[in-house]
Amino acid sequence: MDEKRFEAAKNKIIGKTREKTSIGTFREKTVHAVLKHYYSPDENTHEVAVGNYVADIFDGKSIWEIQNGNFYKIRAKLDAFLAQYPVTIIFPIPHHKWLIWIDEETGELSPKRKSPLTGNAYRAFPELYRIKSYLANERLRFIFPLVDMEEYRLLNGWSKDRKKGSHRYDRIPIGLFDEVRIETRADYLQFLPDGLPSPFTSGDFAKTAKIPVKTARNTLHILTCLDIIKITGKRGNAYLYQRSIPL
Repeated sequence: MDEKRFEAAKNKIIGKTREKTSIGTFREKTVHAVLKHYYSPDENTHEVAVGNYVADIFDGKSIWEIQNGNFYKIRAKLDAFLAQYPVTIIFPIPHHKWLIWIDEETGELSPKRKSPLTGNAYRAFPELYRIKSYLANERLRFIFPLVDMEEYRLLNGWSKDRKKGSHRYDRIPIGLFDEVRIETRADYLQFLPDGLPSPFTSGDFAKTAKIPVKTARNTLHILTCLDIIKITGKRGNAYLYQRSIPL
């Protein structure tokens, strides 16, 4: 992680200062643009055609793709890219997030409100599930940048306060809190938290990792598919898991 380089990339895309009246000048997918300049300041490597597809970053030896979600949409790209080059998928995760609402009629912005949720790298596992058949490929790697950001949403939803069903306008990065990288199969071990009993259930895992049970189950499914852990039995209706032979 290079905070100075991240700040330089951020300033290149959104400038050092932003007045509230400048909201209309924000580019779509600002987080995507900032991360592209952070991971590759050389613009000659941006948006490069590789075969029938365009890579977000291609330096002649490796490819980087920045995805905000919906990993199932990049499976065709992965088929084409992984046959030729190592591919790193960059999936930004909001760490601390402040929400600002935009009134489309007046352009007025609401005071920003901090979300009570704190993001972590476990949020990537529902997306990894969508491409689980690719995860054993040694050419496929991941970076999960944990980004503090402001999220601007339009007051155009269907509810009385116009918030439910609203559309996101843009996300503006404020700072880079951390990066979680997966470059080898062994790197998945970092998702087994300290203090986890042996054997353990999905409930044990959720409690120890401090994540929702649904997220825990997604994570355990992926770790089982990769033989990082294995099912050893059941306790009532709950499966029991244990770490596999050390990598």
